Amino acid sequence: MSQIQIGIEMSKLIKVKDEEQRKAINAWASSKFTGSIIAGTGFGKSRCGVIAVGKSLDSDSDTRGLVLVPTNQLQEQFKQEFIKWGYEHILDRVDILCYASAYKIEDEHYHVVVCDEIHLGLSPEYRKFFENNTWDRLLCMTATLPEEFEYKEILFGLAPTVYKISLDKCVELGLVSPYQIICIPIELTTVEEQEYKKANNTFVYAKYCLGQFDAFDRAKHIMGSGKHTASNADKAAAAQFYRSIRARKAVVDHADNKVAELQKIVIKNIGEKILVFGGSNEFTNRLADATETFSSIYHSGRTKKQKEQALADFRSGDKPVLCSTKALNQGFDVADATMAVICGLTSKALTMIQRVGRIIRYQENKIGKIHVLYVKDSQEEKWLKSSVRKLDNVTWLTC
Repeated sequence: MSQIQIGIEMSKLIKVKDEEQRKAINAWASSKFTGSIIAGTGFGKSRCGVIAVGKSLDSDSDTRGLVLVPTNQLQEQFKQEFIKWGYEHILDRVDILCYASAYKIEDEHYHVVVCDEIHLGLSPEYRKFFENNTWDRLLCMTATLPEEFEYKEILFGLAPTVYKISLDKCVELGLVSPYQIICIPIELTTVEEQEYKKANNTFVYAKYCLGQFDAFDRAKHIMGSGKHTASNADKAAAAQFYRSIRARKAVVDHADNKVAELQKIVIKNIGEKILVFGGSNEFTNRLADATETFSSIYHSGRTKKQKEQALADFRSGDKPVLCSTKALNQGFDVADATMAVICGLTSKALTMIQRVGRIIRYQENKIGKIHVLYVKDSQEEKWLKSSVRKLDNVTWLTC
């Protein structure tokens, strides 16, 4: 394709993306400037947030705006978004804060509040911001609705959905690159299999003690608001229930054969920019050690300087494999990342969509490849099936 043709295609993409973003903003405005935009990573939610704040504050020079984000990295990224889209002149009237500090604010009023990654701002602690402050306009944004019923109900009460577009619809419209998810089964070692079986048997027994079908709700109640009235037997069963869940997850998260499979994938795909997601910081370190020549590490256990260097090495290509746990799930934007290897799973579709989104930022002729390593016939396989159930282009390999 010639440079002229590439330019034409990019112009079409920008036009389509602009139209969809404006549809989202107009839907919010039509709903009395209160509502949520649910859109897959790569749609351009950040621009929607900037426009919402910019248009609101431009119409009244005496008002203030607030942007809430989950991480320090996103604080700086949002500041750059304001500059990028021509709203640098209002930054002195916009606070950009993390949920971890904003929940302490009381008795403040903002003309407009934008909440990015709102699913991370609805915990009992963080939602205190919404209980103790006021605003005229509220825009919440996330890739998919919270899966927890409580959080979903809170979000509906705060900011009902006014615009929604799925990840696959974004692909169809050409807003992001196509993707392929390849699910690769992994066997446990003999020792790991024994550990998993022991933890699973404990889980089954504790679940039986708690009443089988509503065991999760009962355990949550006993360990929370019901701890002062629950019997010692119920407390013991609830504690055992949660310990066994953690034990099962620890086995599959740290499965040795995932390390060997990652090494094969990296060697086979030299030249690709690869993001690797581990199930814990400890295992992420192991994955990085196993691919040391190519890898750097980016997670909460690293210093700010170390993380900045890891990103620089990844972007330059000096270290084309970047290993993380959760820190890359939100707000990480490297358009030339072409592949992901997921070695640690949850059942949540949101986490999967966010990780896929890291790989499918639009590039001409790019197809994002996501390899998911999971322990066959384990709870992890159930989590994986749950997390991809609403996604297209999923292939299941056999052993």
